[in-house]
Amino acid sequence: MLYFLYKYLQSFSPEHLPGIGVLNYLTFRIAMAIIISLAIPMIWGNKLINWLKAKQIAEKIRVLNLPGEELKGKTPTFGGLIIIAAIILPTLLFARFNTVYVMLMLISTVWLGLIGFIDDYKKLKQSKDGLAGKFKVIGQVGLGIIIGLTLYYNDEVVIRREVVQGKELTYNSEEKVMPTRITRRDANGKVKTYAEIRTSVTNIPFVKSHEFSYASLALVFGKNNAKIFSPLIYVLFVIFIIVAVSNAANLTDGIDGLCAGTSAIIGTCLGIFAYLSGNYVFAQYLNIMDIPNLGELSIFIAAFVGATIGFLWLNSYPATIFMGDTGSLTLGGIIASLAIIVRKELLIPIMCGIFLVENLSVVIQVGYFKYTKKKTGTGQRVFLMAPLHHHFQKKGMNEAKITMRFLIVGIILAVLGIVTLKLQ
Repeated sequence: MLYFLYKYLQSFSPEHLPGIGVLNYLTFRIAMAIIISLAIPMIWGNKLINWLKAKQIAEKIRVLNLPGEELKGKTPTFGGLIIIAAIILPTLLFARFNTVYVMLMLISTVWLGLIGFIDDYKKLKQSKDGLAGKFKVIGQVGLGIIIGLTLYYNDEVVIRREVVQGKELTYNSEEKVMPTRITRRDANGKVKTYAEIRTSVTNIPFVKSHEFSYASLALVFGKNNAKIFSPLIYVLFVIFIIVAVSNAANLTDGIDGLCAGTSAIIGTCLGIFAYLSGNYVFAQYLNIMDIPNLGELSIFIAAFVGATIGFLWLNSYPATIFMGDTGSLTLGGIIASLAIIVRKELLIPIMCGIFLVENLSVVIQVGYFKYTKKKTGTGQRVFLMAPLHHHFQKKGMNEAKITMRFLIVGIILAVLGIVTLKLQ
């Protein structure tokens, strides 16, 4: 918003606007987005907490016989609202929100925030179980369809490839060459020409030939049908990633600070990927995919990281507010959408390793219990309790220590994800 205002005022009398030119610099707008997104939870968070307490809007805790459980029942929920506000407001202020990537992320934030809000509201007013799981999944699938089709068909969603004499620019029928051509000099002063290609390819970690095309999977239906099934396969992958990561983040939100802290780490990792892939110099040096138009997305990512860290001011042990599904479903969906946009979705098992392990612990626990009950008549458990963080709580470990150790592992996984840039 401020960027558009700056451009509007500049067209009239640029000499009478001293200092406002800093809005033209992406780095300044990123910095301001971080500062404001940090400030919103820290300044207005307590006001929201006091209002929620006055309305007696508190978390309904299931009786799990965990330490400190009785105190958590008095803690306000709906804290995800402050996270969403801290993401959206700086983005609207400092980003060019009419770009396709920023618009998609704003839609994702509001969409999943609304689903989470309805879930939290139903838990509070109607049923302790909240919104039925099938309705959550339907909402997530709907978002996946919107994101998948937009990324597949929108002409702003492109990558750059070098134009080499005698070499094909496109590798399959689903790719489209855009008319834009860019000429640059490399580090040795050699002039190179690049074309923009609309394609659904993504990055493969640990592989030198690092491009993988979803269209190649459609070849199982035959060459003549590949073009028909290619978008379907891509959209199905997008849906799966959004549903999986969003629900995994929801499961991780079980102890103070864990989901917000993990999301901040993953968001920082994705921000680095977005910056490097959006800068042709770094993309060329690292031999990674050159993705134009990611600059404005970095403002959204900055606001996302700032909002999650700022929320830790309120949510770190002992938490004074919980994010609820309003926050956790939104954070997971944002991470999934960002990973798909920067074409790093195949790195999700590494970057989102904490989410993955928490999710797997539930699958293993439930699956093994059902299997042993069917075989022996008595269900047995692998963990003392699932998700995994509750297992350590049952072992007597302090909640703050569990969170800190999980976050340390999350940092290690994020660094490992970044290291894949050179492991080709």
